[in-house]
Amino acid sequence: MKAVSDWIDSCSKEQLTTYQEWFILADSGFTASLPFILQLQSHSDATHSFSLFFSNLIVDGDGRISGNDATKFFALSNLSRSQLKQVWAIADAKRQGFLGFQEFVIAMQLVALAQAGYDINSDILKAEIDKENIKSPVMKGLDGLIDQTKSLTLHSQPEAFGTAQPQPLPRNSWAAPKSVKKLPLNAVTSIIDGLKRLYVEKLKPLEVTYQFNDFVSPLLTDSDFDAKPMVMLLGQYSTGKTTFIKHMLRCNYPGAHIGPEPTTDRFVVVMSGSDERSIPGNTVAVDAGMPFSGLTTFGGSFLSKFQCSQLPHPLLDEITFVDTPGVLSGEKQRTQRSYDFTGVISWFAAKCDLILLLFDPHKLDISDEFKRVIGSLHGHDDKIRVVLNKADQIDTQQLMRVYGALMWSLGKVLNTPEVMRVYIGSFNDKPINEGFVGPLGQELFEKEQNDLLADLVDIPRKACDSRINEFVKRARSAKIHAYLISHLRNEMPAMMGKAKAQQRLIENLEDEFKKVQRQFHLPAGDFPDVEHFREILSSYSIDKFEKLKPKMIQAVDDMLGYEIPELLKKFRNPYD
Repeated sequence: MKAVSDWIDSCSKEQLTTYQEWFILADSGFTASLPFILQLQSHSDATHSFSLFFSNLIVDGDGRISGNDATKFFALSNLSRSQLKQVWAIADAKRQGFLGFQEFVIAMQLVALAQAGYDINSDILKAEIDKENIKSPVMKGLDGLIDQTKSLTLHSQPEAFGTAQPQPLPRNSWAAPKSVKKLPLNAVTSIIDGLKRLYVEKLKPLEVTYQFNDFVSPLLTDSDFDAKPMVMLLGQYSTGKTTFIKHMLRCNYPGAHIGPEPTTDRFVVVMSGSDERSIPGNTVAVDAGMPFSGLTTFGGSFLSKFQCSQLPHPLLDEITFVDTPGVLSGEKQRTQRSYDFTGVISWFAAKCDLILLLFDPHKLDISDEFKRVIGSLHGHDDKIRVVLNKADQIDTQQLMRVYGALMWSLGKVLNTPEVMRVYIGSFNDKPINEGFVGPLGQELFEKEQNDLLADLVDIPRKACDSRINEFVKRARSAKIHAYLISHLRNEMPAMMGKAKAQQRLIENLEDEFKKVQRQFHLPAGDFPDVEHFREILSSYSIDKFEKLKPKMIQAVDDMLGYEIPELLKKFRNPYD
């Protein structure tokens, strides 16, 4: 997303004023702002173009331009459909289905470049272009619409409201326009908004009915859908997790400690903030604006080992990092933690978009706790990346042997025939130790590190797809959970012998899973872990569970089969 910031920086002061005034006033409402805009119409060419842009666009109350509205507006540029398709694809790189302020600026810049004769492609933002000589985009046919809109507005505005007075523009808020209005459930302006509506209307009732939040995952909130993509780092102590984050940020974050001993003794979420500060875990968990309310289920012992570190940083505007305590090995792992460590890892794994397993070439052994941690990542294999860090501390021959040993160890733990991608490098601020690796090793390290960084940079662009993927996985998991709970309920007697029947069901839970699988033709890989399910089930009275409600199941099936595909179709590239 650095390219977006570069483009905004490249705008002239006059252009930025135009765009930022357009967006701020758009968010405050069309009717109230129009008289003030029309007063500014004759001041300058930039302000004139601003009034044209604003008058023609139909902007949602929360300051976002939908694909339908954008197609009407950008068509006035007289660009070909294929050019406009590229403009939208680059501006809406995150596939959100709408344009925010930054995306709108990018789109207008791309329109200007296309009108100047440049070929619009994915590399245009990185190309060396004399932007000072690029003229502002020309949108033909807006003068008549200005007069028409002015006439309609002046005749339709009630006299009771009087004459609209010019309001001072909030100049400091243009970078992140926000709306105080709540989005109605029937007003879907993006894929994420659509997922929120579908969750509340279709999936959440099923989860509540069959207590999915107690067995599998807490109920979702709006902040879970709106959260930035997260990257979690896992590994034994002193494998370079905190140093990796420092390397990415090029600075320390509040509360960061680096050393050869176990320095990070808590889960630390590193995210964007207006100033540098550390927020205690209990405060973070009750903040409705953060997606961590579900962590309250792990109790005060965990929350005392959890904190949020905030600092202003352009990378953190796109990605949130999760630093974790070092996984214990040897005698240390016999000391029980005061909270469910693997449970917390599993919770974060479901929320994260990428999971980095860091290894030190001198610490390739996978301890019992590390094995349990990797096991808790079941179902999230597509998110896992393995990093052999500090690889410049050994020579080329040793590196070859260490790489083979690491692959052998991982193969035993992951139980998968596929070979997992392992990135090799040294992710710190020090230059690569050429004395060990030589010139060939240095070239290899640079390529590997660039590949991993490209994977990280790609996360924001894939964030919307990740949200859809996780939502569909959750819906399927909730369906299977409902089948299991209702099946166990049906196996209970109506009157006598309930205690014995419950004990029998819990002991033979694996057989009951197989019965459900055969009855409803469900894939075995989507079923929950038997032992974990048994542990939670033992504290419930099975006869109190709900029986199967086919209408709820059908609603989720319709959501997966029809409504989500329609949602994706509605917010795909409008020029496809």
